[in-house]
Amino acid sequence: MLQLPELIELEEIILQAGDVIHLQQHGEVKSAEASFPLYSMSMGSQDPNAPVLGFFGGVHGLERIGSQIVLAFLRSLLVRLRWDSSLQRKLTTMRLVFMPLINPIGIARGTRSNGQGVDLMRNAPVESSEKTSFLVGGHRISRLLPWYRGEFNSPMELENQALCSVVKAQLLNSPFSVALDCHSGFGLKDRLWFPYAHTRTPFPNLPEIYALKSLFDQSYPHHPYVIEPQALQYCTHGDIWDYLYQENQGSGHLFLPLTLELGSWLWVKKNPRQLMSLLGLFNPIVPHRQQRVLRSHLLLFEFLLRAVHDHHHWLPKTNHYLNCKEEAEALWYGIL
Repeated sequence: MLQLPELIELEEIILQAGDVIHLQQHGEVKSAEASFPLYSMSMGSQDPNAPVLGFFGGVHGLERIGSQIVLAFLRSLLVRLRWDSSLQRKLTTMRLVFMPLINPIGIARGTRSNGQGVDLMRNAPVESSEKTSFLVGGHRISRLLPWYRGEFNSPMELENQALCSVVKAQLLNSPFSVALDCHSGFGLKDRLWFPYAHTRTPFPNLPEIYALKSLFDQSYPHHPYVIEPQALQYCTHGDIWDYLYQENQGSGHLFLPLTLELGSWLWVKKNPRQLMSLLGLFNPIVPHRQQRVLRSHLLLFEFLLRAVHDHHHWLPKTNHYLNCKEEAEALWYGIL
């Protein structure tokens, strides 16, 4: 029987939250060992015109620290709602959405892929226009190899269908929304990636991303994050956030998907014994380091909450929009 402590924690949070959250179940995924529900939760305003901030985790089961960070923040918010009047006021005019366990079978098994051997971040119907690295960029050779995309022309995996259902219903219907998808396993620094993964072409909302980056840099000048387009590092097929971003094009709504890529190599550098464990390559193993990671990203989460709530004050307009576009192109793409 597969065990999933994160699901136990999530269901405890759901019971304690009561009617503070709106709970939905988007079916379940099954394996020979167990079946798991696919949950999403929302809190705050249900007005379709309210701005929305979504937190997502567990796309790659091996990177369970992403789920744990989202769960820790959700638990913190629910406690604060009992006494924090400023948070209570914010949630009257904005909505928060959570989907912490997107790939529960992968988390329970400790695998990157889902129960069908498919990498959910290579599974969307998006083809890279750039050369991708062999295997890493996504392939259809065999589900026995990592980064497998799934069979050609087959529907997206159930987990991705559930994720898309949540994003389309809760985020893309809003005039302004931001998604943060929490991962780990890349480099010695924590990175915030934005689209695209399938092309090095600048994406249409580059000025808005640059304005958000500038706001973060000015508000917290010593933050640890490298903020950049994912394609600066590598390109892939099948990125689910590229797909959802493209689905939103032409809607008149602004959707900014971000990926938090925790620099897990830093944990390995501090504790080389983690190399002896596959989980140790992607998650902090030493308890005090795990606790530090769970609290160290609260600043980013709180910043995004405030930025989404008050987006009218910082989104670029007219001349500022053009300046942001030029500066972003120079910074990230070398366009002068």
